[in-house]
Amino acid sequence: MMRVSTSPPLLLLPLALLLLLPVAPAHGGHVLAFPGEFSHWLNMRTILEELLKRNHSVTVLVPDASPSINYNNSYEAAKFNFLVFKVSYSKEEYLSIMQEFIHFSMYESHASSLLHKFMKMNYFMGRTLDFGRQQCDGMLKNEQLMAILKDATFDAVLQDPMAMCGDLVAEVLGVPLILSLRFSIGSVMERHCGHAPSPPSYVPLAPLPYSDHMTFTERLINMVTYVASSLLTELAWKLSPDKYYSEIKGSASSVCETLGKADVWLIRTFWDIETPRPIPPNFKYVGGLHCKPANQLPEDLEEFVQSSGDAGVVVVSFGSMVTNLTMEHANVIATAFGQIPQKVIWRYRGNAPTALASNTKISNWIPQNDLLGHPKTRAFVTHGGTNGLYEAVFHGVPLVGIPLFGDQHDNLARMSRLDAAIVLDFNHLTAEELTEALYTVINQPSYRTKMQRLSAVQRDQPVTPLSTAVFWVEFVMRHGGARHLRLASHDLNWFQYHSLDTGAALLVALMTAAALWWTCIRSFLQRCRWRARREKKD
Repeated sequence: MMRVSTSPPLLLLPLALLLLLPVAPAHGGHVLAFPGEFSHWLNMRTILEELLKRNHSVTVLVPDASPSINYNNSYEAAKFNFLVFKVSYSKEEYLSIMQEFIHFSMYESHASSLLHKFMKMNYFMGRTLDFGRQQCDGMLKNEQLMAILKDATFDAVLQDPMAMCGDLVAEVLGVPLILSLRFSIGSVMERHCGHAPSPPSYVPLAPLPYSDHMTFTERLINMVTYVASSLLTELAWKLSPDKYYSEIKGSASSVCETLGKADVWLIRTFWDIETPRPIPPNFKYVGGLHCKPANQLPEDLEEFVQSSGDAGVVVVSFGSMVTNLTMEHANVIATAFGQIPQKVIWRYRGNAPTALASNTKISNWIPQNDLLGHPKTRAFVTHGGTNGLYEAVFHGVPLVGIPLFGDQHDNLARMSRLDAAIVLDFNHLTAEELTEALYTVINQPSYRTKMQRLSAVQRDQPVTPLSTAVFWVEFVMRHGGARHLRLASHDLNWFQYHSLDTGAALLVALMTAAALWWTCIRSFLQRCRWRARREKKD
């Protein structure tokens, strides 16, 4: 029999190689995801893709009328297990309302009265809640779908609150809940449901464009917004969603009560642009989780960028939702670009502006992160969406901001206060203003220096924001939740939470003590008077 002799170093080699390999869990968890639309989906998809890399399985619940989640795409379907449910509205109806909202915000809101704005926003909120309720019906009243979900044995539910009733499904399934959001209007969801303190004296409510050092007038407006947003949101919840939640659960319930049971809140912002504030231990700030080093550009785009020489390029994008720039506005912007020495790469959909100059390249889609990370990029013209904003911060590219709607005014106001951006008014924009703003952020070194400092803060974290987000998803799966991080305030009723019961008890005790004291004093004074009268009589 032939014996094969193996020397000790060779025996140790396989062991060394094994130790160097990344360790993946033998049995991954199973996550049920409820994403929002458009940029909300892009954020959640980043988390889900990382979970897949870590040997977990992901099921994405999506309505058949989704305008931005391409569940029919073979590439996407190969990665995620899409569970598609029917809703009674169409993709066209959803997009129509979204475009109507965007058009009002961009072209009409600035000239509308406060009453007209309130009525329009009430209309948009009503339609959004109506779509949400139909999504809820499509899930919770679909017996076949719910049976499939119950049989799947999920370890965690990951929900963007833009998608309604994911929290309710999590409760019905008895599965831990994780929320992923940027912010709610007036921060009501975080304050009321998550019990995150937001003292209005120094915490500006989104989307008010204030710093944490507010003037008296700003604090006054912030306080009014604080109270009004709380009352209006609670009223809106009680008139519709709370009744629905109670109907499904068969007992009195509310949106806030169910969302408040979330084990972890992943907040998609970070302290480089966020103002400091007290936060509960189950709130994890993971802004910029989608940011990554730049990849090589496609050959034709790289050639265009290199043709800019020392002048460099300007990257332009107004987001995935804006498709309705008027020709007038498009020509103003195109004219400004034609007056700068840089080459311009502009994500643009629709008919090309008639004023488009030879230095400007327009495209339906651009590799935005890779362009912002290119050494020849000098500035970013943006509407101020959170995703693009954090990509610019990550790569240290100064901004010219033109906010259009939603959180964009708030985002860009923060960057302006940090001296990393110049912000312009969309409805009063002139080519000269835009040209001057571009010249300033490109040629004044302070803007790039400030942005590079923000970039250094963003990158200087013990682990990346994406790793933090995924860690907490995995933590919840490993431990069946994170109740040890959840504030005990969730178990108190409203008068206990505000200490009204203890305050009332102290007030009663104080009043009783005061009454007894007053009785004793009166008795003493009466006795003194009685003695005085008696002595006088004697």
